[in-house]
Amino acid sequence: MDSKRSKNESSESDESTRATNFPDEVLERVLGLVESNKDRGSVSLVCKDWYNAERWSRSRVFIGNCYSVSPEIVTRRFPNIRSVTLKGKPRFSDFNLVPPNWGADVQSWLSVFAARYPNLEELRLKRMTVSDESLEFLALSFSNFKALSLLSCDGFSTDGLAAIATHCKSLIELDIQENDMDDRSGSWLSCFPETFTSLETLNFTNLNSDVSFDALERLVRRCKSFKVLKVNKNITLEQLQKLISHAPRLMELGTGMFMQDLTANQHSELENAFSNCKNLHTLSGLWEAKALYLPVLYPACANLTFLNLSYAALRSDEFAGLLSHCPRLRRLWVLDTVEDKGLEAVGTHCPLLEELRVIPDDPFDPEIIHGVTESGFLAVSYGCPKLHYVLYFCRQMTNAAVATIVKNCPDFTHFRLCIMDPGKPDYLTNEPMDEAFGAVVKNCTKLQRLSVSGLLTDLTFEYIGKYAKNLETLSVAFAGSGDWGMQCVLNGCPKLRKLEIRDCPFGNAALLSGLEKYESMRSLWMSACNVTMNGCRLLARDAPRLNVEVIKDEGSEDSQANKVYVYRSVAGPRRDAPPFVLTL
Repeated sequence: MDSKRSKNESSESDESTRATNFPDEVLERVLGLVESNKDRGSVSLVCKDWYNAERWSRSRVFIGNCYSVSPEIVTRRFPNIRSVTLKGKPRFSDFNLVPPNWGADVQSWLSVFAARYPNLEELRLKRMTVSDESLEFLALSFSNFKALSLLSCDGFSTDGLAAIATHCKSLIELDIQENDMDDRSGSWLSCFPETFTSLETLNFTNLNSDVSFDALERLVRRCKSFKVLKVNKNITLEQLQKLISHAPRLMELGTGMFMQDLTANQHSELENAFSNCKNLHTLSGLWEAKALYLPVLYPACANLTFLNLSYAALRSDEFAGLLSHCPRLRRLWVLDTVEDKGLEAVGTHCPLLEELRVIPDDPFDPEIIHGVTESGFLAVSYGCPKLHYVLYFCRQMTNAAVATIVKNCPDFTHFRLCIMDPGKPDYLTNEPMDEAFGAVVKNCTKLQRLSVSGLLTDLTFEYIGKYAKNLETLSVAFAGSGDWGMQCVLNGCPKLRKLEIRDCPFGNAALLSGLEKYESMRSLWMSACNVTMNGCRLLARDAPRLNVEVIKDEGSEDSQANKVYVYRSVAGPRRDAPPFVLTL
């Protein structure tokens, strides 16, 4: 036995030696070609030399939770970063479940980056708090800054955008999308210097104020390499035609309002402008699209791979006419105003479709008569066998329909089904929707993200724990019978990274069943469940490397843990928690 161990140790030593025989310069050059975060993480574990080579060669870093690590730790580990992606608040902040002033302020990160990453070129922020002062600091601190993306952020105004436009002389990308910001005026576009010519991507879709069209037109005319232009709804069709004519290389276009009255000559000019969009593969916007003007888009539709109609309340016949000219479509976002008949057109005209999002036009109006059902989803599944990502808001569903859908499309990686009436059963059999999601996890072995809805018992979660071996993110609302369901998930999904739960009957036993699991996960969110402060204290005591935070609602009982956020961190408890966040 000793000789066998000696041989094994010798073999491992030889493997390690072979792994480190590359010169440092060669190894760093090779590892520099590896782009996947997961692959780079695996590479860094091979041996010390590979760890160091990966450390020095990495130029991009992704941080999924800004409190999981400190900026000081990041800059010590990776000294040559040029691009940072940073996420802040829990995802349920999108549903107003996270109070204002919760945290995730970017300034502490920028202060460290300014000292350690003077050559930073890209910053992509999601659900972070960003002040105008931070944007000005950013613009003045990084002389070669090229790309800023702000998604679902808050705390800033158009004054901060003016600072970026004024000082970032090498800017290539400015993407401002779905932020809670103070939209004071559109004059920030006038702050780009007349000598500025580098911009390739500009997205201000969700800004409400009128912009200076003269400044925008001059900017687009000067920047000859424009590839992405997404404007807000205040841009008219006549103005859009002028912008398109100045940007012949456009690959992605977000239009403004699509409903003004045009003369025959203006209509012809707009149609010609779209005819010249030879490279266009993404089209979005179309606010309040008027059926009369949809045909001007047809010449540009032949090469479209992504059509985002989440701002256009089209009827089924208008939608079907547009889709008939989009044979190469792979991604489609649409409002439920297209109804089941419109989705039938998707199954007919879009055989290459891979992603479908059907979003409610007005989710809070119970009297609304339009919407989609299981029939539309079934039609898509029959015609689009490559479908692997779905977000589907509907008013009714059946177990049998979901079973057929996943049989037709077994390669789902993301399956997010939202039956808008919480706790609604299979409307034909009045049975829980357990067998629907059982069919999903049994048939879709590549499943990474799952959102469940409808009337569900613990049987759904038994199925998930037993079959969803590649599941990484699970979102649950208004579901389950008791603690057993959550215990099944935590004990049975080996790759689970994010678990989001709201309004479910899970309590302390369920919370504590994940003691060993949470350190390998990114985060757990629980709100409006049956968790108590004592349960959270026990978790914090037995898992000291986790941050266990409780958000207390005003007027709530002292013993109840209203909102619980648990996440792993190598930085320890955060130092900026407001008074309503209790760190245990």
